[in-house]
Amino acid sequence: MAVSEKQTLGFQAEVKQLLQLMIHSLYSNKEIFLRELISNASDAADKLRFEAIKHGELLENDPDLKIKITYDKAARTITISDNGIGMSREEAIEHLGTIAKSGTKEFFSRLSGDQQKDAALIGQFGVGFYSAFIVADRITVETRRAGLPANEGVRWESAGEGDFSVESIAKPARGTDIILHLREGEDELLSSWKLKSIIRKYSDHISLPILMQKEEWDEDKKENVIKDEFETINQASALWARNRSEVTAEQYNEFYKHVAHDFDPPLAYTHNRVEGRSEYTQLLYIPAHAPFDLWDRNKRGGLKLYVKRVFIMDDAEQLMPVYLRFVKGVIDSADLPLNVSREILQESRDIKAMREGSTKRVLGLLEELANSDEQEQRDKYATFWKEFGQVLKEGIGEDQTNKERIAKLLRFASTHNDNDVQNVSFAEYLGRVKEGQDKIYYVAAESYAAAKNSPHLEIFRKKGVEVLLLTDRVDEWMLSFLQDFDGKELVSVAKGDLDLGKLEDEAEKKQHEETEAQYKDLIEKMKTVLIDKAKDVRVTFRLTDSPSCLVADEHELSGNLLRMLKAAGQNAPESKPILEINPDHPLVQRLKYEEAKFSDWTHILFDQATLAEGGNLADPAGFVKRLNEMLLGMAGK
Repeated sequence: MAVSEKQTLGFQAEVKQLLQLMIHSLYSNKEIFLRELISNASDAADKLRFEAIKHGELLENDPDLKIKITYDKAARTITISDNGIGMSREEAIEHLGTIAKSGTKEFFSRLSGDQQKDAALIGQFGVGFYSAFIVADRITVETRRAGLPANEGVRWESAGEGDFSVESIAKPARGTDIILHLREGEDELLSSWKLKSIIRKYSDHISLPILMQKEEWDEDKKENVIKDEFETINQASALWARNRSEVTAEQYNEFYKHVAHDFDPPLAYTHNRVEGRSEYTQLLYIPAHAPFDLWDRNKRGGLKLYVKRVFIMDDAEQLMPVYLRFVKGVIDSADLPLNVSREILQESRDIKAMREGSTKRVLGLLEELANSDEQEQRDKYATFWKEFGQVLKEGIGEDQTNKERIAKLLRFASTHNDNDVQNVSFAEYLGRVKEGQDKIYYVAAESYAAAKNSPHLEIFRKKGVEVLLLTDRVDEWMLSFLQDFDGKELVSVAKGDLDLGKLEDEAEKKQHEETEAQYKDLIEKMKTVLIDKAKDVRVTFRLTDSPSCLVADEHELSGNLLRMLKAAGQNAPESKPILEINPDHPLVQRLKYEEAKFSDWTHILFDQATLAEGGNLADPAGFVKRLNEMLLGMAGK
């Protein structure tokens, strides 16, 4: 088939699924279709402006970039036109018929059927074009890529029912026209007043002029008549270039929705003009919720780079460290050359200064929320931490310059509270330490329940000492870079020999020494039995209720971290745990006099300790058999 002929092609399966959501009124606010299409038109103009820096001929004697909105009451159509980069035939098929994004499967698995939540997800996924099917039962796109001849224009058309057609047309002007054929019941959109109100509400921040035809009252016809003249509807100036006093909170929020492809307002933002060795403007936003692809460290679409208000590139990863990849916004440099490349960015001192300054600005914004006297602001930080706390923790290992600032922003669950909410800072913990306590204690586990019920906490509960409960996968990796806070050493209650320092009086220490001497022979026998399983066996005084527990040697990886590494397919170093036994527990005391079943009982204590810390048994059937025999023996059978 020649490319000039009309082709009918099927949508990608994921597009069909999206269209069904759109057509069935997924969005509670239908007006946003116009915002999405205007944002796409603005992006197309940005891309042309960038390509034209090196290839000025792409402007085709039409350098004034703009967006036009027209409507036709008789035909019941709305047309959104731009003179941006446009699309070739192949690009139209690729961009309008498929979703070529990593994380597509994850995105669809997150759709829940809840209209509000799903709308937010779709916004993050960046497929706003399809939102036009909310109000249109047929869409026609006529486009030509800048630089191609007029006879290589393309018409794309679909009714949103599973397929679309593509054919070649003559299109003298570059750019894209999107013609929406409205559904029944959407006639209120065929009004100059309605369209202008939507544009001013959602797209006033767009830096390109958005034009509409003027209307004048015709006294003879007793109605408004459309004139051939066009007028600019929006302010048509870069929002970030305006003074903060000139921008309303609503305008900041709408600009965020434009740059972040989000349907919810941001959690917080900061807008600053920086002067000095490097001059630049930053408008940075913290979203209110995590994107579906937050854990993709290669997904870096947060910041747009401009030079003197000329768009240069999306996902300028050099402008923000990886652990702040959730930040959205714009940075506009007054110093960089317009033809800057990614290679130049990597070497640029100006970029380094902007990265450092923007990182500090974001951390400062988070500090303002976290330390505010206003409950509303602190609640915002709690929301931030719930959504992005695990990612911020990566900064402890990746940003030595700001490690102390990040540490002050960390939040944890704790034995001080009766819930799994991570709302305890190091500073709050230190404000509650016991007299004589010179360490910050923590326990790491796979879940809150496992951490809260860990046998390692028993002595701390008895003495009323608070312990931080660490349950995020990143926690133990993070703490390998953070050994202390405010002069207090961070100590795992599940590693090394327990040293309570001044929390333990001399009488207790003397009693412990005497008890250890009494159990010396038992310990040696248990070591022999467990020679293949345990690195050591010793008496412990960290337990008050449990008969035994496992601990890692002070300089080895914890059992929890080893299990996570193995589950992730990583090569985990082989190491044996240390078995600690509670001399006050009846089972341990009975073991001193057990001869026939000594080996079985010893293995049971080891396996119980393994299960208590969330580990897997090497021989679960053997454990069940030994336990049943012990129970039957104690029952006299």
